Amino acid sequence: MHTRCAGTKRDGSPCTATVEAPKRFCWWHDAANADQRRRAASKAGKAKPSRELGSVKARLLDIADDVLAERTDKGVAAVASQVLNVYLRCLSLEMKLKEVVELEDRIAALEGTATTKGEKWGA
Repeated sequence: MHTRCAGTKRDGSPCTATVEAPKRFCWWHDAANADQRRRAASKAGKAKPSRELGSVKARLLDIADDVLAERTDKGVAAVASQVLNVYLRCLSLEMKLKEVVELEDRIAALEGTATTKGEKWGA
């Protein structure tokens, strides 16, 4: 039997995740997972993109395995997969932004070198 999570979202609205009885809270609201969530958040702040990608890939495989073994509700798995997909898109944008900033810095350094040598770009 599935019931709604008894947790509350950050905006004050009730959580809409479903949980299997006798649980009352989803993974995100279950106090038993607080240390795991804290460690994951800490790692995410320090992690390199390649490690983050590997971590997300592993989580997606775990979700797929759990669905196929009927340990996880398909709806919950679908939402978790969507959230991980959004996370991957954010990670991709972050990597592109870092690349652009690095290129801008390199161009600025080259322009500075050319200016000190009396050269003019585009001439």
